[in-house]
Amino acid sequence: MEENKYKNGDALDYIMNLSSVPSKLPEKLELLRTRVLCNNDAPQHTDTIQYSGAYAALGVDNSLRLDNFCENFKVEVNKLTEETIEFDMIGIDPALANAFRRILIADVPTMAIERVYIANNTSLIQDEVLAHRLGLVPINADPRLFEYPENAGDEKNEKNTIVFKLHVRCPNKVGQPRITVKSGELKWLPNGSELLGENKKPNAGSQTSFSCSQDSIPQFSDNPPRPQYSDIILAKLGAGQEIELEVHAVKGIGKTHAKWSPVATAWYRMLPEVVLLKDVEDELAEELKNKCPQNVFDIEDFGYGKRRATVKNPRDCTLCRECIRGGKDWEDRVALRRVKDHFIFTIESTGALPPEALFTEAVKILEEKCERVITELS
Repeated sequence: MEENKYKNGDALDYIMNLSSVPSKLPEKLELLRTRVLCNNDAPQHTDTIQYSGAYAALGVDNSLRLDNFCENFKVEVNKLTEETIEFDMIGIDPALANAFRRILIADVPTMAIERVYIANNTSLIQDEVLAHRLGLVPINADPRLFEYPENAGDEKNEKNTIVFKLHVRCPNKVGQPRITVKSGELKWLPNGSELLGENKKPNAGSQTSFSCSQDSIPQFSDNPPRPQYSDIILAKLGAGQEIELEVHAVKGIGKTHAKWSPVATAWYRMLPEVVLLKDVEDELAEELKNKCPQNVFDIEDFGYGKRRATVKNPRDCTLCRECIRGGKDWEDRVALRRVKDHFIFTIESTGALPPEALFTEAVKILEEKCERVITELS
């Protein structure tokens, strides 16, 4: 009866429904499939097993299925500040986690200073060094409100350019101390450039052609474009020295230049897993606690003067392996592992976009890349 039931169907379904076929992997194989074993000398089983038929002989389907991914994938936010977000990505492949990291560094756009027009610079710092410093100042402006300059044929207008000016002079007085020029001296020009263009007569126009003022944009009413940090030192001026310049910020990506990267850093690590294979008691428990510089272990008093080591803060483990150094006895007591599909992801924003928005933008960019690949292949 059972054979006839599956005669016209999938033979694999018939095999999988036999009572003698195991429904899951043996404990040892499951450990090697899902964990990185961090031994005293080197980590083992660091690769992820992608082949769908790797465990077919044991009746386990290892193929990547969308329904399984949707069921197991989770994002849990652990810490969120104005500059940093830390969250757990669970049930994801390392290749995808690394794709998010690379997109955050190189493909999420921001606004950064690209052109510097120096009218006067009598300071000790050279023009090109000053321009480089200005380019690395993070600009607090939502890049989603602007276009790439190449979309307008490199024409500078209110849709693709933000203009700032800087004019600082140190009084020429005897005994005048040096003054420090900081990024807070950059003043936004919502109506565009105030400098004359090349080969132009007075009152004949400027470096940019704004058809309307940028302060008419509703998003700028409460949050005008500005340097994210006002205390970045640009130069120091002595008596009689002066800097007068204008800068134009445009939209770009970190792949072109690091000044457009929206993150100070974006990194991840696999979730640490610390397991006590044996009971560690009394003096050994005290020794184990003192071994760990991250205070991963604690001591529990369970009566009659007995004490036992417990794992209190496994997420704080940096895998320094101090707890398993000291001979094979300690390796038999403590096991250090990493969970292969559980990543602790940290994003530090430069301030152009909130850290939670950066990850959302990275997801959109990855989706666009996938759609482009599918379109080209179809």
